[in-house]
Amino acid sequence: MTTLADPVPGGRPGDVERATALSAELTGRGVHGIVLAYVDTAGIGRVKTIPTAKLASAVAWGVGMSPVFDTFLANDSIVSTDVLGSPDGDLRLYPDLDHLVVLSGQPGWAWVPVDRVTQEGERHPGCSRTFLRRIVTAAADRHGISFKAGIEIEWAVGQGSAPGDDFVPAVQGPAYGATRQVELSDCTAELLAALAAQGVDVDQLHPEYAAGQFEISVGALDPVAAADRSVLVRQTIRAVSQRHGLRVSFAPAVFAEGVGNGGHVHLSAWREGRNLHSGGKGRYGMTAEAESFAAGLLAHLPALTAVTAPSPAGYLRLKPSQWAGVFTAWGRETRESAVRVITGTVGHRDQAANLEVKPVDLAANPYIALGCLIAAGLDGLESSASLPDEITGDPARFGAEEAATRGVRRLPASLDEAVEEFRKDELLRAALGPALADAVIAVRLGEIAAVAGLDDGQVAAAYRWKY
Repeated sequence: MTTLADPVPGGRPGDVERATALSAELTGRGVHGIVLAYVDTAGIGRVKTIPTAKLASAVAWGVGMSPVFDTFLANDSIVSTDVLGSPDGDLRLYPDLDHLVVLSGQPGWAWVPVDRVTQEGERHPGCSRTFLRRIVTAAADRHGISFKAGIEIEWAVGQGSAPGDDFVPAVQGPAYGATRQVELSDCTAELLAALAAQGVDVDQLHPEYAAGQFEISVGALDPVAAADRSVLVRQTIRAVSQRHGLRVSFAPAVFAEGVGNGGHVHLSAWREGRNLHSGGKGRYGMTAEAESFAAGLLAHLPALTAVTAPSPAGYLRLKPSQWAGVFTAWGRETRESAVRVITGTVGHRDQAANLEVKPVDLAANPYIALGCLIAAGLDGLESSASLPDEITGDPARFGAEEAATRGVRRLPASLDEAVEEFRKDELLRAALGPALADAVIAVRLGEIAAVAGLDDGQVAAAYRWKY
């Protein structure tokens, strides 16, 4: 479980002693450096590293980092808001010892997520990990609800020897094919071993639909830990692949056409050990609260796409009839609906039932995405929102009149449209707080400006190796 208390200057009780002992243990295991990891508003993983001997100092007093990274774009240019994006000031990165992991795929290194705190010892309003922890804590305090979450990871595997920034698939076998699994079996076996050594329980790993594409699903955790795990797993995939002469992309669209890489989110709400998505009197065993939670997700999905699909390249993936879930609709095991109700197998539903949110990709900051999804669902729960009728099949087949009657709406087809929806959504902006909400808007507008005048192929190429 994730520690829900904020870090404090000087360290929380016992932290420094724990870090001192851990530093000695890591040194004895041949770990020389520690990666301090966080994710910026554009969804780019950023890091600082420290020698293992400095872990106790980092836990007590943090490690310096400029707040300007809250308004970095994927191409490393900088935009600004009225409070963020200035060259002034400093923050402190505090490692969360509960989630420190020795990196099997990077010998000599450990990895740890960080929270960002001001020099005055206050929460940094732009820290997305702190934001998600605050949302989770508020749900527990106000509703007695906890959550389990998991983020699917799809990625494209390319030949490391390909010229320039070209993508040449490293495997040639068919989608979901045994041939493709054989072609990459040495690398994926090492990946599974590395993840097991790092304490990551893998549910499945398989070839996927697009050229060179694979997918991995990992066990559900509390939301903060699930976001941490998503960052860690991607770091591990990249490191192991590089050792095999491969280059990987988690970008939402490696090419302008075809199926892209998703980052579908699985989410379930729990109270006192009971799964609210199972054993109820609602549809498919959902409780009334679970139905209202799903209704909240649907209601806010147009605005949510600004945080779940934050890159212009994401809208090359979000197309109808490609299982990306681009309509405000739900259904049981309906892979064209934006919210997919998963009941699980008879005999295991009390543990397995959950909601899958499909219009999410891995350019999303996982902390922001999960926090906003939970805030949207809780809004529906608090208002006892009614879940509309489910859909079956592909909602793209509905004419305008039938779609309107069913409440089925096309999600934004561009980042510009998503930003406009986000601007109008007071609930999401209030949940994020003014500093982080303004950073989301500024960074999205910066990404839009960065690709102005580019065609779809150029947009895909611009982000191909950023994620």
